[in-house]
Amino acid sequence: MTTTVPAAGPTPTPAPVSGAGSTTVTTGPVAGADSTTVTTGPVAAAVPGGGLGGFDRLLEAVVGERAAAVRNVPATLTCFTDHFPRHPVLPGVLLLESMAALARRAAGPGTWRLAAVRGVRFTHFVGPGDQVHLSVEVTAHGPHRTECRATARAGGRVVATARVLALVSDETTREGTA
Repeated sequence: MTTTVPAAGPTPTPAPVSGAGSTTVTTGPVAGADSTTVTTGPVAAAVPGGGLGGFDRLLEAVVGERAAAVRNVPATLTCFTDHFPRHPVLPGVLLLESMAALARRAAGPGTWRLAAVRGVRFTHFVGPGDQVHLSVEVTAHGPHRTECRATARAGGRVVATARVLALVSDETTREGTA
């Protein structure tokens, strides 16, 4: 089975698309362009096209080292009507995309795309009303490739982990191209 994860982070605000929904996003002042560290407080910059790319509030971002964020899971997400009607569960791919969006923030400036994901585990369900705390630790960082380890917690327990989220810079030449 192959799962395709979009290169750009999902925008929580557009019209419903299989598994996506409408979310209210709170934004705050934009961090300085030359700043490499953003700590506790309102969200830094929003991604182009609106939204924050998978999370609602950026708590910390140290380029090349780590990042932390919060994602609120509102009961109004359209995915809950089908996934599953009597026991609504946030699809794992949306949780994984939140981790990837945070990893892109930890990778630093530039355009990063998700190239590989290894060792993903979903240990508990995430449902409407949950608040997910995401953390990413950079394990390898370079100008063209960054690897991270990610953890998602809700209700005081680990709900998902990713052993490796590999990101590559869009400036990287893709295999088979000149």
